Amino acid sequence: ESQVILGYKTYVDLVRDLLREDQVVMEAGMTEEVARAQEAIRVVLEGKTVGVISSGDAGVYGMAGLVYEVMAEKGLTSRDLEVEVIPGISAINSCASLLGAPIMHDSCTISLSDHLTPWEVIARRVDAAAQSDFVIAFYNPKSGRRTRQIEEARRILLQYRSPQTPVGLVKSAYREQQSVVVTDLEHMLEHEIGMLTTVVVGNTSTFVYDEKMVTPRGYHRKYTLDRDEQNLKLNERLKEEAEPWALHTVAKEKGETNPATTYVQSAFMSTFECMVSPGVVNKTFTPNQWITIGEVAGEKGKIQYTPHHGLLLTLSADSKPKQGVQKLREAGLLVSPTGDVVVVKACDFCDGDKKDPIPYAKELQARVSGLSVPKELRIGFNGCGMVCYGAVKEDIGIVYRRGKFDLFLGGKTAGRQAYQAQLVAEGMEPDVIVDIVENIVRTYGEEGYPGERFYKYLSRLGKIAGFSWSEPVC
Repeated sequence: ESQVILGYKTYVDLVRDLLREDQVVMEAGMTEEVARAQEAIRVVLEGKTVGVISSGDAGVYGMAGLVYEVMAEKGLTSRDLEVEVIPGISAINSCASLLGAPIMHDSCTISLSDHLTPWEVIARRVDAAAQSDFVIAFYNPKSGRRTRQIEEARRILLQYRSPQTPVGLVKSAYREQQSVVVTDLEHMLEHEIGMLTTVVVGNTSTFVYDEKMVTPRGYHRKYTLDRDEQNLKLNERLKEEAEPWALHTVAKEKGETNPATTYVQSAFMSTFECMVSPGVVNKTFTPNQWITIGEVAGEKGKIQYTPHHGLLLTLSADSKPKQGVQKLREAGLLVSPTGDVVVVKACDFCDGDKKDPIPYAKELQARVSGLSVPKELRIGFNGCGMVCYGAVKEDIGIVYRRGKFDLFLGGKTAGRQAYQAQLVAEGMEPDVIVDIVENIVRTYGEEGYPGERFYKYLSRLGKIAGFSWSEPVC
């Protein structure tokens, strides 16, 4: 029924043999879930039927929730468009069938991806699930950039569970590259774990039999399976003495609460992020500015160094971020937004000795820094042909040389096949450079697809603001 198919490339590949030639396929990157949902809604509102592809079940860490979130943000209802969530088989179910019967008792799923959820929240959930003796299925345990999360989760689990607790590692369940490993908490990190792996950790009753994980239906005081007959008659099974763990029995008992088994409330704490620097040209913090940054961050905040000439400052929602930002600005600091915005990265102009291009860098920063764009856009601005700060390696590069400017567009800033931006104009007059770059930025902001990086935008259209661009041969 779909006229357009939209999804992460790996997931689209799973259904490619089911697609028709007349269907338009739109693929996006792994970390571009929100952009995918936004694009799906946009295309639907144009009158087309869109199939948004998720692996497993779309309602379990899939795209269903994000689509509804975008609808809610835009004030759209079922009167505006129809959404059908087609159920699938989530990883916890498919992987459990390959491991044996590990989820026969209470279980939970926890995603270790901190792309959309703060790690502090994830860690509290792991801790609570570990204390409560849930069988746990970890989704998104590890990726090329996220390697510590599964190690931290294991460390938390070992505070409450034996190192011999059974663990199942299933990669690509029911696909060609399927891999199934049964190990334990102590040795699980010795095996390959990646983004396509689901990690199933047993509870205190889970055991391994014939290389399969088995979690009993009940705890040992309820019944056993080594007898042909139950110890209790049917009319005795629901008596209090037969169920000492039940709510009606526990409520009568008094005593001290065991902190090791107490429910841990994992309230979601929203955070505020901003980029802090001494200025677009200045690269030196004063001691008083460091003190101010520390005071604003407080005990709950986080100060993180970045390679983009600034500090990433994360504040808790209860720390009055607006007042903090005002305090930073009063200290002479430049405070900028983070996320999918324009970032101007200038050199230090040889500690200010090369003064001529500085006014243009400051004007550009004032005009475009922080503007919302489809994907974070970095503009490098260097004050001489030495390009010491690598402007030509950014999305847009501006180089001041012999009293005029050279303009570079479309650098691919990451990956093994990264390449520098292409020279599209030389010897541009200083009085036009800021206007031209601002026009480029705003055009990209208006015409780019959600989540589309600048070089991909140029690859799709081949030109912008009168400048031609072609895909480089690497």
